[in-house]
Amino acid sequence: MNPVPRTRLPIGVVYALAAAALFGASTPLSKLLLGSVDPWVLAGLLYLGSGCGLSLWFLLALRLTGRESKEASLKRADLPWLGGAVFFGGVVGPLLLMLGLASTPAASASLLLNLEGVLTALLAWFVFKENFDRRIALGMALITAGDVLLSWTGDTAAGVPWGALGIAGACLAWGIDNNLTRKISGGNPIQIAATKGMVAGSVNLGLALFVGSHLPNVPTILAAGAVGLVGYGVSLASFVLALRHLGTARTGAYFSLAPFVGAMFSLVIFQEGLSILFGVAAALMGIGVWLHLTERHEHEHQHEPMEHEHSHVHDEHHQHEHSPDDPPGEPHSHPHKHEAMTHSHAHYPDIHHRHDH
Repeated sequence: MNPVPRTRLPIGVVYALAAAALFGASTPLSKLLLGSVDPWVLAGLLYLGSGCGLSLWFLLALRLTGRESKEASLKRADLPWLGGAVFFGGVVGPLLLMLGLASTPAASASLLLNLEGVLTALLAWFVFKENFDRRIALGMALITAGDVLLSWTGDTAAGVPWGALGIAGACLAWGIDNNLTRKISGGNPIQIAATKGMVAGSVNLGLALFVGSHLPNVPTILAAGAVGLVGYGVSLASFVLALRHLGTARTGAYFSLAPFVGAMFSLVIFQEGLSILFGVAAALMGIGVWLHLTERHEHEHQHEPMEHEHSHVHDEHHQHEHSPDDPPGEPHSHPHKHEAMTHSHAHYPDIHHRHDH
C-alpha cells in the first residue's frame, strides 16, 4: 500500500471534519428554534428528523440502485453497544443540551461543546485503554483551559452557571456514546445513525408530550426535522466513519472544531459581541486542535489474528481469499480473516490498530 502524501488529509480526518461542520452549524439553528419550541420537544424533533430522513435515504438508495449496501449490517452482538449509545447520546445528551442552550449565549455554548472531545478522550484513554501521547494530552489540556475561561463569569456571587453545567453534562453523555459507538463502527453508519435517531427521537418526544408539552406548528416541525437530518443524522454517520478510521479520542479531537463553526454562525445570526475571554478561549482551543491535526504516530506494531466484517478494499491489511458467494467489486463487505503480521507505518487506533504500546 503506497503511503498517503502528507499534503492530503486522511479519509478519516475528512469524515471527522464533515461531522464537526454539520453539527456545529446545527447548534445556533437549534437555539433559534427554541423561541417557539419546548427544549424537550425540540430534542425529539431533531432526532426524529435524523432518523426518518436517514431511513428514507437508505430505502431510496436500495430502491434506485437495486443493490444491497456495501456496508456491513449490524449483528445481534452489536445491540447492547448500540442500545447504550442510543440512551446516552440520543436521550440524555440532547435534553441536557437543549436545557443548557436555553440560558447560555449561543456563541459561548458552541465553544463549550469542545468539552465533548475532552471527555470522549478521557474515557477512551482511561476506561477503554486507547493509546495517547504527550502531544495529544497537551492538546486536550489547552481545550479544557479554553472551556474554563469561557464559562468563567467573574461574579462569584452569581451562583452555579446551570446552562454551562447542562451543556457539560450533554458532552459527558456524548463522550460515553462515542466510546460505545466505536465498538460497532465497522457496521453500516446510516443504519447506526438512523436507529439512534428513531429510538432517541421517539423517547424524547414521547416523554415531552407525556409531561404536558405541545407540538409546534407544521413549519417549525419541518424546520427542526431538516436541522436534525443534516446536523445530527448526516453528521453522526460521518462521525461513525471517522471512528472506524481514527479511533475515539482523535475523532473527538477533530470534532472539537464543531464549536468554532457554531460560534461563527452564532455571531452572524444573533449579532453577539466578542469578549476578551472569548478570544483567549478560542485561541487556546484552536492551538489544542492544531496539536491533534498535526500528530503523526508511527512505530513497528503487530497485528493479532482476527475475524470481522466491514466495508473494505484490498489494501495492505486486507489480503484474504474470497469465496464464490462474496460480493464482487470494491469496496465491498463480507466476513473476512486477518492473519498475524508485523510491520511499521503511520497509523491511527482504527479498527485494525488497537494494539498495546
